[in-house]
Amino acid sequence: MPANKQFLLDSRPKGEASASNFRMVTSETPPLKDGEVLVRHHYLSLDPYMRGRMDEARSYATPQPLGEVMIGGTVGEVVESRSPKFRAGDKVVGMGGWQEYSVVATDQPGTLRKVDTTHVPISHYLGAVGMPGVTAWYGLMKIIEPKAGQTIAVSAASGAVGSALGTLAKTHGCRAVGIAGGPEKCRYVTEELGFDACVDYKQHGDALSLSKALKEACPNGIDGYFENVGGMVMDAVMLRMNDFGRMAVCGMIAGYDGKPVPMSYPQVILRSRLKVQGFIVSEHPEVWQQALLELGALVGTGKLRPRESVAQGLESAPEAFLGMLKGRNFGKQLVKLA
Repeated sequence: MPANKQFLLDSRPKGEASASNFRMVTSETPPLKDGEVLVRHHYLSLDPYMRGRMDEARSYATPQPLGEVMIGGTVGEVVESRSPKFRAGDKVVGMGGWQEYSVVATDQPGTLRKVDTTHVPISHYLGAVGMPGVTAWYGLMKIIEPKAGQTIAVSAASGAVGSALGTLAKTHGCRAVGIAGGPEKCRYVTEELGFDACVDYKQHGDALSLSKALKEACPNGIDGYFENVGGMVMDAVMLRMNDFGRMAVCGMIAGYDGKPVPMSYPQVILRSRLKVQGFIVSEHPEVWQQALLELGALVGTGKLRPRESVAQGLESAPEAFLGMLKGRNFGKQLVKLA
């Protein structure tokens, strides 16, 4: 069995996360038992939710235990199988974590899923046709409930979730408006993804200035908003929400360093009779099949063209993760392992 490089969570962050919170080790991969498969990971997914798992504070999920392999989605190939459900050569997606190989017991539902790479590149099963894409689908279809002609806005619009959200909104007849950081990301959002407009939040020092720019981009107000960021961006959008608007709250990356994220205009929720709902996509397995079918078709036909930032080698994972938390990535952040 092959030697396996792994990153463990070595300590909990105090404020911002740092590379010193992780420790690399090399371990021997255990021999397979009946019902198990050995997977060689090709790509590791880096996602904002991982920062919350690093803390011991109360959250929607159990904290990442110290001294164990850091959690993370992976895609790869079965290289050895003692399970009738899989054979060597199968391409699979699972939660293999920050390591080069994983041994997976296939009798546990949902641990490993075969994927077809004929029309969809394998890496996209960690992004547009994976958890981030389903996150966008659920927030849009089940919380925002789009109607043709409405204006749908999303923060972090050039990222894995935001890009899928805007593309889905357009396919359902809506006007899509993104919020992203920097002119290059905004050009991608409008020119490659087909959003109707994109506002560069880095050009604005406060919520009122950003909200004024959003008024120009959304002259008829905002009917639905997908929140990834919080802070100033959320404040600016709140001031542009139409009556009976819907807000799907998915992420609060502005607060992932442990600091509070104040809300400046909570009165708008009452005044405009807004629906504000947080959600965790892993709690809704009933929608995954439908969502993945729609997302796969969008990617396969070229209607959704997701970007990827790819770091090389497991050793690069901590710095790529920290950069992603600060918005240095462009699109889905991955680590190429094979």
